[in-house]
Amino acid sequence: MTGNWSCIIDSHHHLWARTNAFHQWPGFQQVRIFRDYLPNDFARVSRPSGVTGSIVVQAQEDIRETFWLLSLAEQHDWIAGVVGWVDFSSTEAPELIGRLARYPKLKALRPMLQDMDDVDWLLSREVMPALRALAQNGLRLDALVKPRHLNMIRRFCRLWDEISVVIDHAAKPDLSGAGFDHWCEAMNDLSEHGVACKFSGLHTELPLGGKQALLVPFVETLFSLFSDRLMWGSDWPVCLLAQDDYEDTLTYARNVVSENVPERGRSIFADSAIAFYGLAQKIQPEGN
Repeated sequence: MTGNWSCIIDSHHHLWARTNAFHQWPGFQQVRIFRDYLPNDFARVSRPSGVTGSIVVQAQEDIRETFWLLSLAEQHDWIAGVVGWVDFSSTEAPELIGRLARYPKLKALRPMLQDMDDVDWLLSREVMPALRALAQNGLRLDALVKPRHLNMIRRFCRLWDEISVVIDHAAKPDLSGAGFDHWCEAMNDLSEHGVACKFSGLHTELPLGGKQALLVPFVETLFSLFSDRLMWGSDWPVCLLAQDDYEDTLTYARNVVSENVPERGRSIFADSAIAFYGLAQKIQPEGN
């Protein structure tokens, strides 16, 4: 049984063109997704599934990609928001953030914390001017983190409570169950602090040969902790690395929501993203 929700916002997907001078990832090693993924490609796979709007998220650590994504958003009404990238440690970051904030569809910024050796980098003095600019311009923070970063994010939220934070991909927990208690405790604390979370990207965290049943305790925990701040995202096209196409990803989410929290379908598939990112209340695909 699946719910029938008329407005679905995909809160997390990517677009890229390998011909862009700034393109770095994916490379040929990620053969499954080593091709261009452009707005028409996203529309082709998402519209048949009932998706009416989306948030496109940076994939390159390059300011040029952010401006490129914003240009795509200007051309397509269904791109409701952009999560961009700025080098927070640059002395130019505050000025760049101010410039980007003039674009109405720039909703958030995302440093790629998961790849950094310094777990506490986001708490360092060198990024404070950028964070002040983020707060002053009313932008949000997408936290691309792993469980080892969650204690830092808890400290960050106490220091910067004026910045709204969403945890991408539920912090990419170890689905084998290792560290589950720590993950639960940290996510519970973050939820109590008002942090949002994306119900996205979990299938790509499954161990080789791992069954969907491994997801159950993690998904149930997300449902229990983030009552009105959990938003669905496809993580397309990265989800293809888990051999899941767009429809598979959305169908799984619809099924588990319908089976566990059907009354919250509208919140998970639309309202939470609308509220967190400050989107227009009604988003329709082009041509409607």
